[in-house]
Amino acid sequence: MPCFNERQTIATVVEAVLASPFTGEVVIVDDGSTDGSRDVLAALTDPRVRVIFQPGNRGKGAALREGFIHATQPIVIVQDADLEYDPAEFSQLVTPILDGKADVVFGSRFLSGRPHRVLYFWHYLGNKFLTTVSNMFTNLNLTDMETCYKAFRREVIQGITIEEDRFGFEPEVTAKLAAGNLRIFEVGISYSGRTYDEGKKIGWRDGVRAIFCIVAYSPIGGRLGVRRLAPLMRSFGG
Repeated sequence: MPCFNERQTIATVVEAVLASPFTGEVVIVDDGSTDGSRDVLAALTDPRVRVIFQPGNRGKGAALREGFIHATQPIVIVQDADLEYDPAEFSQLVTPILDGKADVVFGSRFLSGRPHRVLYFWHYLGNKFLTTVSNMFTNLNLTDMETCYKAFRREVIQGITIEEDRFGFEPEVTAKLAAGNLRIFEVGISYSGRTYDEGKKIGWRDGVRAIFCIVAYSPIGGRLGVRRLAPLMRSFGG
């Protein structure tokens, strides 16, 4: 669980995650919060919770990279520290893995008839565009590449080197999973998105970075050496 300045929601999310019968541990990586989130995390007493404090804000990808290192349970689920995704739906995510059918499960916000908060049209359109471009380069048929909710067999995610420090994690890990010829499933999930006033952090620069990552981490991008341009792209989402 990456966390950056989520003092208003972090305790509620942790409580919900711990209430799930599928939770064996919660690894929280605070990414240099300055709003009091660290005080909330330091006060947590459940023995299943481990908190790692990054010295500064490095980004979601960096926090996830650190968290994956410390995961010990057979299945690893990415859970944001806000209230956009519901831990009560862990069952949908882990069932294909527990049944021996999947190595990775994406929780799609566009597959099910479950409740969805109505928000930004351009975010929706951008998400669909990025997913389509990602599918073109990976030859997958995902409906929601940018979803936070991803579940992995632990050895799968720990066997992938995560290079992106920010929101480029999503297209990067998708490309690397596709290259690994893994069994990838999608399941429908609900979604309660936030407005920017409520704390949403992703922006248009992250979208530009996502396009770069889709190309750079694809086989074509690897052959063309696109990843060598990464330093020039740091201003677009890091």
